[in-house]
Amino acid sequence: MSVHSAQEGNGNVRRVMRIGTRKSQLARIQTDSVAGKLKELYPDVHLEIVAMSTVGDKILDKALSKIGEKSLFTKELENALERNEVDLVVHSLKDLPTSLPPGFTIGAVLKRETPYDAVILHPKKAGLTLDTLPEGSVIGTSSLRRAAQLKRRFPHLEFKDIKLDDHDDYSAIILAAAGLRRLGWESRISQILTPDDCMYAVGQGALAVEARAGDEDILKMLSVLNDTDTVLRCVAERAFLRHLEGGCSVPVAIHSEVKESQLYLTGAVYSLDGLDSLKETMQTSFTTENQVEERVHVGITARTVLTSAQDAAEKLGTDLAALLLHKGAKKILSVARQLNNAR
Repeated sequence: MSVHSAQEGNGNVRRVMRIGTRKSQLARIQTDSVAGKLKELYPDVHLEIVAMSTVGDKILDKALSKIGEKSLFTKELENALERNEVDLVVHSLKDLPTSLPPGFTIGAVLKRETPYDAVILHPKKAGLTLDTLPEGSVIGTSSLRRAAQLKRRFPHLEFKDIKLDDHDDYSAIILAAAGLRRLGWESRISQILTPDDCMYAVGQGALAVEARAGDEDILKMLSVLNDTDTVLRCVAERAFLRHLEGGCSVPVAIHSEVKESQLYLTGAVYSLDGLDSLKETMQTSFTTENQVEERVHVGITARTVLTSAQDAAEKLGTDLAALLLHKGAKKILSVARQLNNAR
């Protein structure tokens, strides 16, 4: 059992749960939101937040896609979890690799914030859109996925990695809308990009809580945080990415939707310049009449979500990836990987 007991000065014993997080402002806000939900559900448990820096937080002069490390934002947090220094860790789901290290699982995926990307225009360009920006305008994004899709959609624009000290060089920058909203910067969003313009990253906008796989007490407490639609969408998305063997060093994009017991998944792969691409949509139905079993789906243990529905979601993601691979996705991705490594 992993909710710890601590003796207070008055002789009472209180239960303590330690939550690991990155030190960044956004990570702290996200962790505080999860801690708030846990506090409501378990008012007798004392929550302690343990903040730490990760490799990804320390590398500020390089695009993440160039580093090639799959657990840039998670390794130090998982080390603390393994050493029993924290009991659970809050992540942006898109930072978590599709295969977790042995002994860890995602115990909850919370209701998704908007997964779309947002445009923040330079104040001098206020009132414009990506469509109406002048030819040759420079757009800042360090994401290969965004750059590949937007080069294809807006060929009159130029795309460059974001550097921290030269924001004035950009007419606009592209960031995840979810993070901007959580930071309270929604008023700075000039445009939300629809899936026709730019599909999002796997897991984007969803928060995940990681725990030790054998921690019964913690997993039981976390299970009530799961949002069924978000779990099913993210299981499908992560299965798609895992089967493609993609990561942030290749342009892979996704769009998912649950409508009337049907899960729709659109997946795409792109060359770095966006000119070569493959895109397909598939769907699956799932029943609501089945028991919940203890099974892990692409690293997620969602005890409150029907196993049959999770099975169907995982199969959908794998089948869609297999279809794209059959049509030539492997070649597009391996060329993209080689070119990215050579940049």
